[in-house]
Amino acid sequence: MDQDRADRGNPRLLETPDGSAAQRGSDPDYLFWSRFAEAKTPKAFCQSWLPLQCRMLPGVKSAMVLLGDADQGPYSPVAVWPDAKLGMGHLAGTAEKSLRQRRGLLVDAQDGAVPAETCQIAYPIQASDKIHGVVVLEAERCDRSEVQALMRQLHWGAAWLEVMIRRAEAARAEEANERLRSVLDLVVSALEHEEFYPSAMALATRLATVLDCDRVSLGFVRGHHVRVTVLSHSAAFGEQTNLARAIGLAMDEAVDQKTAVQYPAENATEPVFSRAHGELARQFGCGCILSIPLEDGGRVIGALTLERPAEKPFDAKAVAFCQSAADVIAPVLAVKRREDRWIVRKLADSLAVQLKRLLGPGHLTRKLVVGALAALVVFFALFKVDYRVTADSVIEGQVRRVMAAPFDGYVKEAPIRAGDVVRQGETICLLDDRDLKLERLKWATEREQLTKQYHEAMAKHERSQTQVTRAKIDQAEAQVALLDEQLARTRMAAPFDAVVMSGDLSQSLGSPVERGQVLFEVAPLDEYRVIAEVDERDIAWIQVGQRSEMIFSSIPGESFPFVVRTITPVTTAKEGRNYFRVEGYLEKASGRLRPGMEGVGKITVGRRLLAWVWTHKAVDWARLKLWRWMP
Repeated sequence: MDQDRADRGNPRLLETPDGSAAQRGSDPDYLFWSRFAEAKTPKAFCQSWLPLQCRMLPGVKSAMVLLGDADQGPYSPVAVWPDAKLGMGHLAGTAEKSLRQRRGLLVDAQDGAVPAETCQIAYPIQASDKIHGVVVLEAERCDRSEVQALMRQLHWGAAWLEVMIRRAEAARAEEANERLRSVLDLVVSALEHEEFYPSAMALATRLATVLDCDRVSLGFVRGHHVRVTVLSHSAAFGEQTNLARAIGLAMDEAVDQKTAVQYPAENATEPVFSRAHGELARQFGCGCILSIPLEDGGRVIGALTLERPAEKPFDAKAVAFCQSAADVIAPVLAVKRREDRWIVRKLADSLAVQLKRLLGPGHLTRKLVVGALAALVVFFALFKVDYRVTADSVIEGQVRRVMAAPFDGYVKEAPIRAGDVVRQGETICLLDDRDLKLERLKWATEREQLTKQYHEAMAKHERSQTQVTRAKIDQAEAQVALLDEQLARTRMAAPFDAVVMSGDLSQSLGSPVERGQVLFEVAPLDEYRVIAEVDERDIAWIQVGQRSEMIFSSIPGESFPFVVRTITPVTTAKEGRNYFRVEGYLEKASGRLRPGMEGVGKITVGRRLLAWVWTHKAVDWARLKLWRWMP
C-alpha cells in the first residue's frame, strides 16, 4: 500500500497503448483501464482487473487470481499483485480451502494460519454453477464492518471475472457452431449424390476449397493397407502412380497410429511418426501435410490427407476443424461405400462379419441360438419317424341292404325310421293287405268252383273238358300262391341286426308306394369298412395291406386300426382337389360305431427322416413347377 501511494505521487509519464502519454497524478489507473478494455485473453483480463480491484479496496497488501478447468483444475495463478515476482505461497492454503468449500472465506489470526496484523479473504469465481478459479486477498487487519465492506466490494468486482468467463464460453461456442456449420456443409455436399465415388469426390473438392488446400485425398483400408480412392480436382488417376502410393503410405502412418499426423510437427502435443509424410513432402514439394484417420463405429476405415503450401501451415483451429469433419463424414462415406458394393460382395462381407461374431469373443446369445439351431438341424437330419398319409375318412357298412316295395300298395304302419337300430326279424314297415286278401278270396273261390266242375267232368268221362278245367284249377292255385307270397311281403322285417341308414315313412301313413320303390336302407352293426379320400399327391405312397388307424370326430379319444384292402383307380373332384377312394376293413369293432361316422385316417407308409416328412411336399411342388417352366 505504501508503494502504491508512492506511485500515485510520482509525476512520471506512462506510455499508453495508443502512443499518448498520461500523468499518474492526473489518472494513475488509466493504463490498467486501457489494458482492461483491450484484454483479449483471460490471463490479460485478470492481470488488468486485479490491480484495479486492489486499488479500490483499502488496506490490501497482496492478491492473486487462480484459474483452471471448470470443477476440475488444476488451478494456477494467472495474475499477482503488486508484483508478479513476489511469492504468494502464503495465500495458497486459503485459496485451496475456498475452492474445496465452494464459498467465500475470511481467515484471520484466530485460525492460526496468518500473522496477527493481517487477514486473508478468498472468493471463488463461479459461472453456470461451476468453479473456474478463485480470488484471494491479503489485507491489513480491520474490524468486522470493514471486512464485510471488503467482501462486498470483492463480490461485486468478481462479477467482471464471471463476465469474462461467459464471454470466453460464448466465443468458444460460436467457434464450435461455426465449425459445425462448415462440417454440415461438407456433409450436405456428400449427400447430394447417391453413389459413393461422386460423393467422395465432391467432399474432397469442397474440403480443399474451404481449407485452401492444394490437394485433399481420401483413402480406404483394403486388406492391410490404405488405397487412395479420391483426389480433389482429379476425376481419374492411376492407383499405382507414385503420387497415389506415397499418399497411401502417409495414410498408413495415420491409420496405424490411430491419431492425426502433421508434418512438419510444429504444434504436435504427442510424438508421432511422420517418415512417410516427410517422404511425400520431399518427392512432391508439399509444404504442410495433415493426415487424419477415419473411424466408423470404433473401427478405422480409411484416412483423410490434406496438403497446403509451406507458408500456410495447419494451426490448431484448422486441425480441430479437420478432426471434426473426419468424425462426421466418416460414417456417411462408410454407409455409401457399403451400399455401392456388388451384391455378391455385400453377401460375402455380411457372412464374414457374422462368422467373426460367431467365432470370436462375446455374443453369447448369438452362439447359443446358432448352437441350438445346429442341434435341431442334426436332430431333424438323423431322427426318423413313421410317415403317415392323412386323409378324410368315413365308415360304411360292409353290406348295405336295400328294402324296396314288393308291389304297388299303401303304407299301413312304419314304426322304424332312419337311425334306429333293429334286430333280425323286427318289423320295419307294414303295407296294407286288404286288397290282396280280397283278391286271394276271389281266386280261392274260383278254384273251388273249378274243382267242382272238374269232378263233374270226370264223372261224365269228358276227357277234353277235364283237361281244360284242370288247367284253370292250376291257374287259380298259382294266383292264390302268388297272393300268399305278396301277403307275406306286406310285413317288411330286418334281415339281420342292423341300423336303418335311410327311410322315414312315419309321416306318410296311407301314402301309396310303387313296386320297386326304395323304402329303407339298412347296414349291419358288426361289419364295417373304412373309405379314405387320399389326395392325388399322396396316392403313390399307398399300397394294399398297409396298416392304418382312424379317429372319429364323435370319438376323438380312441383310435381304430384298419388295413388297406382296395385302391380304386378313379378320382373324385372335391373342394378343388382330386381324391382317390381307398377302402379298408376295421380290425376292431365297437358298439359305439355307426355307419356314416366321419373322421381322420392316417395310413402308415414307412420310416422316414423327420426333415423329409416336413419338407417333401414343398420340394415336390417345386420340382413340378420347375418341370413346367423348363423348356
